[in-house]
Order: sequence, then C-alpha cells, then structure tokens
Amino acid sequence: MVESFYESKTKCLTIKIIGRFDYSCHKQFKEAFSQNHKADLYEVDFAEVTYLDSSALGMLLLLRDHANKDVVQVRLININDAVVDILRIANFHRLFEFAE
Repeated sequence: MVESFYESKTKCLTIKIIGRFDYSCHKQFKEAFSQNHKADLYEVDFAEVTYLDSSALGMLLLLRDHANKDVVQVRLININDAVVDILRIANFHRLFEFAE
C-alpha cells in the first residue's frame, strides 16, 4: 500500500510505503510522484516496510529519474536495518540520501 502527502509550505512530497514494497505497489507509487505536485524534495518513508524486492529498487530509480528532471532531491527516511542492508548491497547509498 502506498500513501502520499504533499506539504505545500515546504514543497515536500512524502511517499509512505506500508507492508510489502514490491511490484504490486508499482502503479500507486508511480502515480504518487507523477501527479502535478511541483516538489522541491521527495521523501520515501520506509517506517512500515516489511519486505523489499528488486522491483522496489526499480521504482526508486524511476522516482530518482523523475526528480532529476527538475534537479530535486530524493531522501529515503525511517529505514530499518534489514532494508538498509538491501539498499547498501545494491549500492543505493551512492544514489540516495538516507535519513531518519
């Protein structure tokens, strides 16, 4: 399940993933960032992620490509240890900022 919140004051779009982050989230995830929000910052909240697969990594790259068109920052937040290990193995720490 994917939820998104846009804070107009900070121009931050937060995309929150709940449960499994896999291909079943693809449509909702893409819709979350491709709507007409002009965000200055995208945050992907992993606080409630229980599983992550390779399609999730692909979705993060899609978000990064979308954000880079406007030279906007993408931050991954509230990542648990298991997900951090997966992201580091995939060298995503070189592509994204990790924050709490």
